Amino acid sequence: MKESYLSTLLQMRMLVGFLGERAQCAWWPTAFYEASSRLFLEPVFSKTSRLAQYHGVLEAARRLHDEHLSVGSYHLFRLPEEVEQDLHAIVQSSVGEELASQAPQSKEAALDAMKRLAATSGTSSVGPTAVGSIKELDSTNTLKAIAAAYLSAFTQNAKTYPYLVG
Repeated sequence: MKESYLSTLLQMRMLVGFLGERAQCAWWPTAFYEASSRLFLEPVFSKTSRLAQYHGVLEAARRLHDEHLSVGSYHLFRLPEEVEQDLHAIVQSSVGEELASQAPQSKEAALDAMKRLAATSGTSSVGPTAVGSIKELDSTNTLKAIAAAYLSAFTQNAKTYPYLVG
């Protein structure tokens, strides 16, 4: 079960990261998932360019969320240290490589993938949105609520910041 919820979190991070970039919904000004970024990243990070993409988007998304949420709250891009370490290990493993190779090639493909992760009856909200407790992070309902909040925001051209209370 643990690996399942971690891979779902990782998949969600990659999808939201992709959708948040300037070429899709422009929540942050990065372009790590554009084809041109590989030309820039591969000479510098020859063996870890996918990891560099992931961490670049992760940091951009983390900063945006931190600006809109109170200190001490958790969100998709800032989780407890143990979870962050587990996610980092997965990104570097074959599972992470597989997820990265399945990265969406278009905004529509990413939104379709988010729909598969989201709860069927998502609530639309703008700005900070409480979706549960950090203790419930491994709950399917919590993960679906996070995905539904992002899906709603991306499809309505709004910004939401789902968070979990400590």
